Amino acid sequence: MESNHKDSNNKLALISLASIPLVMTLGNSMLIPVLPSIEKQLHISSFQVSMIITVYSIVAIILIPVAGYLSDRIGRKKVIIPSLIIAGLGGLVTGWASWKMDNPYYIILLGRLLQGIGSAGAAPVVLPLVGDMFKDEKDVSSGLGLIETSNTFGKVLSPIIGAALAIVIWHLPFWFIPIFCLISIGLVSFLVKTPKKEEDAPAAFKEFLQSFKKTFKSNARWLIATFAIGGIVMFVLFGVLFYLSTTLEETYGINGVKKGFVLAIPLLALSISSFVAGKKIGQNKTVMKWFTFCGIFLLSVSILSVTFTDGLYFLLGILFVSGIGIGAALPCLDALITEGIDKEERGTITSLYSSMRFVGVALGPPIYALIMKSDHSYVFYVSSGVSLLAALLAFFAIKPEKGEKGEKEKKQSDEKEQTEEPAKSLNPALH
Repeated sequence: MESNHKDSNNKLALISLASIPLVMTLGNSMLIPVLPSIEKQLHISSFQVSMIITVYSIVAIILIPVAGYLSDRIGRKKVIIPSLIIAGLGGLVTGWASWKMDNPYYIILLGRLLQGIGSAGAAPVVLPLVGDMFKDEKDVSSGLGLIETSNTFGKVLSPIIGAALAIVIWHLPFWFIPIFCLISIGLVSFLVKTPKKEEDAPAAFKEFLQSFKKTFKSNARWLIATFAIGGIVMFVLFGVLFYLSTTLEETYGINGVKKGFVLAIPLLALSISSFVAGKKIGQNKTVMKWFTFCGIFLLSVSILSVTFTDGLYFLLGILFVSGIGIGAALPCLDALITEGIDKEERGTITSLYSSMRFVGVALGPPIYALIMKSDHSYVFYVSSGVSLLAALLAFFAIKPEKGEKGEKEKKQSDEKEQTEEPAKSLNPALH
């Protein structure tokens, strides 16, 4: 009975945590279909409007490692709640500026900067917290699959919700960000219990730094590769979404809610693929490697084929396939990072990974805006090329050892004999 009650509590906590990436994604991605409208309303360039996405990401890149370190030191929840409050305040600033000011562009950027600060301490800290909650790595992988699915499901809903809200008034999406944050704050405050181990006294900073350096050095090849792959995937995803949002309106005359539904097509594929991948990979890191490689290779090949035709339906079909590829890779990258690092450095390491993903989010829209000024086919050549690079990194740099599973089970068995509450084995056996 006690076990069933604990499982039920963990499920509620997991659902509550899943609301955080959902909210953060809605707060960023639902602006994508609205960017052309913002550009016209504020009389700014496409590059300037892309900075509304980029400034959010840049500040997050800088602060995510700080948030990760703090979460290792003072606790995950103590970082998440204040961060959600800051993100909500950022939404209020952008909404107020858009409503009351004649030239609100720079205040909108200030509000987006605050949202980026909040996002840095919220969504990235979820990954190590899920790792803290479960002892069985299969449960961790499944939980991370749900978190990544929530993230991608937010991307599916974002263009539809953003476009629908903008029909009423162009800055209404800004006002909904604090509402979403408030809901997430309530869920996390009441349903997420801090894992018992998180209450242990943290190591001194010098000791922590030495341990972190040792961990990073011994796992440098696969960690750097995973960071790079995460950044490249998000660069392609947000760059292509920016391209698609602009092209649908300028070339095909599709806007409003209809454009939101069209943008949701590849994102729906991504969401479903993430959920399935999270369920299938379990704790087998060899499977994670091949899911990552095959998914990103599928992205590279499929997106290159867009250059062979100008048809809208073919383009959307190919982007649907691309979404499947990205969705297959993301939960595997999350699991490799979260399960492969000891709890003491997990928040810091996963935060570096999250920072690299935000680098991709930050660079995608402005770089694609510049590429779009020339031949649009370059968008797909660049996307395919960098995706192929990511696939090769997955193939050559992520190398689980043979017999890893047996070694892990043996280690867990030894720990059960030595401690009253067995610790989960965290050695990824990756080199």
